[in-house]
Amino acid sequence: MRMTNFRVSHVAAACALISTSAFAENPTLTNPAISAVLDGYYQNTERPMAERVEGFGLGHTELALSANIDDMFYGKLTAVVEMHEGETELGIEEAFIQTLAMPGGFSIRAGRFLSDVGYLNNQHVHTDAFSDRPAVYRAFLGSHYFDDGVRLNYVAPTDLYWTMGVESFKGDSMRAAAGGAHEEHGGHDEHDEVHAERDYKDIGIYTAYTKIGGDIGHGSWQAGLSYMRNENGRMVEGEHEEHAEAEAGHEGHNHSATFTGENTYIADFVYKWAPDGNYKYQHLTISGEYFKVTDFAPIEEEHHEEHSAGSVDDMQGWYLSSVYQFSPNWSAGVRYGQTDVQELHGDHFHPEKLKEAEVSLAWHHSHFSTVRLQYTNQQGTNYFGIEDDNVITLQYVMTLGAHGAHQF
Repeated sequence: MRMTNFRVSHVAAACALISTSAFAENPTLTNPAISAVLDGYYQNTERPMAERVEGFGLGHTELALSANIDDMFYGKLTAVVEMHEGETELGIEEAFIQTLAMPGGFSIRAGRFLSDVGYLNNQHVHTDAFSDRPAVYRAFLGSHYFDDGVRLNYVAPTDLYWTMGVESFKGDSMRAAAGGAHEEHGGHDEHDEVHAERDYKDIGIYTAYTKIGGDIGHGSWQAGLSYMRNENGRMVEGEHEEHAEAEAGHEGHNHSATFTGENTYIADFVYKWAPDGNYKYQHLTISGEYFKVTDFAPIEEEHHEEHSAGSVDDMQGWYLSSVYQFSPNWSAGVRYGQTDVQELHGDHFHPEKLKEAEVSLAWHHSHFSTVRLQYTNQQGTNYFGIEDDNVITLQYVMTLGAHGAHQF
């Protein structure tokens, strides 16, 4: 590992654990890091746009393989096993290579991987302090956005941790209208003819992001700004009716964005504090994100004119989370979030709102095992017709084998 002569903050040190120069010092092709994450649960009812369903279920169970390919490249493969309507489904969440020895703080990642927009998205869901991602993530990113593409990242040689990057992706799961919904509802359906007629762009998503962080006393902070351009984010005239029908039952096992637009803006912030500077025994994490989605009204495909639906507010959403690990074995968290979206009906939009207040209590026997009890109060206004409800989730997350360092 090449050393530098500038001071590195706690944030930079934490992020370096997953940087291009420190992915895997020991695992090699002859001795790869192999791990599995087991996620099981019981839930008393369903949540809109969430992957977990009512009753017993298998959640986001992962099998991962990673290693340094040589002194120039690192590679990782992550397969995900889930249950949906009694069927076992196997998917590939990550399959990428990344450079290890590019000069000047640059690195390139190519293949299938998690986008680095926002704070939570580049983290695996089993590392979360709650059983599901916030509603804003489920609405605008399909819970966690991973895709086939390429990333160019740069880490600046500054006292503060400062990184920036650009990405481009295929973007199938971020397509407007039924462009991603039909896949999760069982492949070919009545909307296939619509998809065949629309000329989707092969590279649908472009992103740009920057993140900066440092230390304050016994704490560390990080703030970020992200932009996502979705070339296939608008519906075209005539598709909105099919969209409304598809979204009416849009719940459970969702990996596609439910609401899309051409432009998505994200601001995020996280602060971590430990009473004596030792995060192992006690620490507090406060985080939040704000999303704004614009330019989503349908356009006429031939004339590229915006659909006449009157003045409509931009879609937006946010959450604020606080998690306190008050002993090495116990942590408690609270989270509140709100999502305001627009659903097109005929020639006008209907505003829809979802509010979620959540409390979680988790027992960690070790770094590799977690049992979590979570209570969620959801309140929906015209949101897929859901009623106010109370959701109870009992979840376990167990890790087998070597597992890489978590993101900051």
